[in-house]
Amino acid sequence: MGRRPRRRRVSRWGRPLGGLLLAGLVGLALAAVWVRWQLQPVGQGTAVVMTIQRGAELGSIAAGLRRQRLIRHAGVFVAYVRWRGDADRIKAGRHRLSPMMSPAEILDQLIHGRQERNGLVTIPEGFTVRRIAERLKARGVIDDAQAFLRLAEQPAGLIRNPFDLPPTGLEGYLFPSTYDFGSRMPPARVAERMLREFDDQFREPYREEIRRSGRSLYEIVTVASMIEREAEVDVDRPLIAGVIQNRLRKGMRLQIDATVLYALGYHKNRVLYRDLRVDSPYNTYRRRGLPPGPIANPGLPSLLAALRPARHDYLFYVAGADRAHIFTRTEAEHNRAVARMRALRPRPDD
Repeated sequence: MGRRPRRRRVSRWGRPLGGLLLAGLVGLALAAVWVRWQLQPVGQGTAVVMTIQRGAELGSIAAGLRRQRLIRHAGVFVAYVRWRGDADRIKAGRHRLSPMMSPAEILDQLIHGRQERNGLVTIPEGFTVRRIAERLKARGVIDDAQAFLRLAEQPAGLIRNPFDLPPTGLEGYLFPSTYDFGSRMPPARVAERMLREFDDQFREPYREEIRRSGRSLYEIVTVASMIEREAEVDVDRPLIAGVIQNRLRKGMRLQIDATVLYALGYHKNRVLYRDLRVDSPYNTYRRRGLPPGPIANPGLPSLLAALRPARHDYLFYVAGADRAHIFTRTEAEHNRAVARMRALRPRPDD
């Protein structure tokens, strides 16, 4: 008689491993379906105009898209953008986006699309409240610049603000951007819109980092306003922030020219020695510590520089010939740098 074929024995680990493998494959398939669903258009809805600020981080952009209900999931959008290698190609500006667009179409618009420009009022970085009021009046957004200034100085009880404001008023917190305002608007509504933009672009996205810094929002915005008025190129912003931090730590006067100009109340191309004598709490040549409040309304790059100052041992800086600053550690080094820059200036006879 022939021998019966022997039955192959299944390893005691075979079935559990097979089950785990099957479960893993099912999980991957479900994850792929979920991700694919997150990359579909949200659906019906009204197109909105969204402003992307210069220097805005990808996570902040994605969070803004999610708040506007233009995408389904901020994290998936971030991962998709990075997978495509387009994280650094998104253009600042004002983009018209629709919930009928897929995340891929939204990203293409943010990179290549034509920007929305009709009915815009641009508030540049570094404008003071006074200059903002003048521009709003010139564009027909408000009827009375002085009424806007009075509101900015004493806003308590007159506006709905998303966070507590310092006693110095709205200076520093009216976010520089391009706005689509109507005409002849109440000053309070204009101010509230600009405060919400500050909240959306900086305070809320970086709330935890601000808390961990150990500094108040007032301190960060005040430093950012000085950076905004001093820096000419972006690379200098965190370096200037580091100088300010180092001088505050050592109890040195900040000696920032921009604070003198703010105390004077008008702009000059050069600060003269006699200007340094102006008696004002904003004059950081005469007073130690930070000024009482911001001296301008900083943009996001300066706010982030103030939040993340560069670590170094510089205590001085002077404007260089190429708009960038020269940073030095000692007063002697600083004086030599100043002498070099003065020697390069054209003489009045030239």
